[in-house]
Amino acid sequence: MISFVNQKYIFTMTHLKEGDKAPDFSAINENNETVSLSDFAGKKLVLFFYPKDNTPGCTAEACSLRDHYTELKNAGFELLGVSPDSAKKHTNFIKKFDLPFSLLVDSELEMTKAYGIWGPKKFMGREFDGLHRTTFVIDENGTIEKIFAKVKTKEHAEQILGEFVG
Repeated sequence: MISFVNQKYIFTMTHLKEGDKAPDFSAINENNETVSLSDFAGKKLVLFFYPKDNTPGCTAEACSLRDHYTELKNAGFELLGVSPDSAKKHTNFIKKFDLPFSLLVDSELEMTKAYGIWGPKKFMGREFDGLHRTTFVIDENGTIEKIFAKVKTKEHAEQILGEFVG
């Protein structure tokens, strides 16, 4: 574990690695339905964390996954997005961009912190704490098979397919 000190807070960020058990979760989706890691037992899951609905990078990432959804499904993957946004914002984002996968609400940052991707960031010369865009590919047994810490938002589906399909 690594501890980060910032002007207001001291917090600890855990770094998961490939081969670790994925942290369990239960969260509501855009339809206020509870979704849990156990719902994906026996399936491969692409669990992608992104900062905010309707922003340029997050939209590019979601649309890349949407555009290659059939290929990802044919390769055996389920997809699930996670951000701190509300169910209502997720619903609007899904409708606006015709996203074929569910988005989980992590407004309390429980999943984000469990997966160790909350921490100091810099953007346009400003420092703040935030969600680090990261994707976890979880295998059929709940083990982290691959971590994409450097997500190429416009080509994210290709990153995943290139790693697993070749």
